Amino acid sequence: MRDNSKSIVIVMALSISSIFGGGGGAAKWLKKKKSILERQQMKVKSEFGGEKSSAKTQKLEIGSPIIVIEAPKVLKTAASIPCLRPNSGLLNPGDVGRIISRKPKDVWAVRLSIGTYLIDAKYFKPLDFED
Repeated sequence: MRDNSKSIVIVMALSISSIFGGGGGAAKWLKKKKSILERQQMKVKSEFGGEKSSAKTQKLEIGSPIIVIEAPKVLKTAASIPCLRPNSGLLNPGDVGRIISRKPKDVWAVRLSIGTYLIDAKYFKPLDFED
């Protein structure tokens, strides 16, 4: 029984060393993976304009007031089970709301007088009280 368990350990050690390329291979493998991740992160940062976000996005935060500048054709509810509704006059340019949360791809959950909806940032702007 002991010889069998030793042979299993030796086979496992050989397979691990073959995966990582022998002595010190684990460190080489990790270094390679790290460099790949760093290149991918740099590519993503360059595609989206670096670490800076747009001035509009910097102004928007949870609780900030917004004003609708263009009415979307379809509204998506921010419920736990969202549904799409055609915008048949529910949301109009000039309506005001408040940011509830941010979702991926510059989509925001906005609390309006008609309910809470997920709206793309291109349809609204931050409400400036000086305007």
